[in-house]
Amino acid sequence: MSDFEKKAISVSREVDASPSDVWAVLSDGWLYPCWVVGAARMRDVDPRWPERGSLLHHSVGNWPFLIDDKSEVLDMVPERSLRLRAHGWPAGAAEVLIEIEEQGDGCLLTIREDAVEGPATLVPRPARQGTIAPRNREALRRLGFLAEGRRR
Repeated sequence: MSDFEKKAISVSREVDASPSDVWAVLSDGWLYPCWVVGAARMRDVDPRWPERGSLLHHSVGNWPFLIDDKSEVLDMVPERSLRLRAHGWPAGAAEVLIEIEEQGDGCLLTIREDAVEGPATLVPRPARQGTIAPRNREALRRLGFLAEGRRR
């Protein structure tokens, strides 16, 4: 386990969907705002998504107060994990690791996240955890619903 993975704020959820069902949702960059809390719209998806180095161009916030930003794939293993650098200025950037672990007929989804750049890194970890953990619990709930719906 990397230093990031040890320090990152982690939440998990069991879903009634296969790793391939979950990966199908993660692989469709246009679905990003459907499951990522705070993402308001997609502007563009790199045709290579989710290959390493590919980008999603999204906006965060609520209209009319939207900020255009991006997320970049740092690493991925199909149907197992997706590591992103999510930019969210003016707060900075976060590293996000989504892990998919097969469990019987379903799987366990885990998101690990922490600020890695910008003013958010100055916020004490317990305070960051107070905002990151609830947001990622909801993101996993949404991701799970999309994957389970795809399975049906």
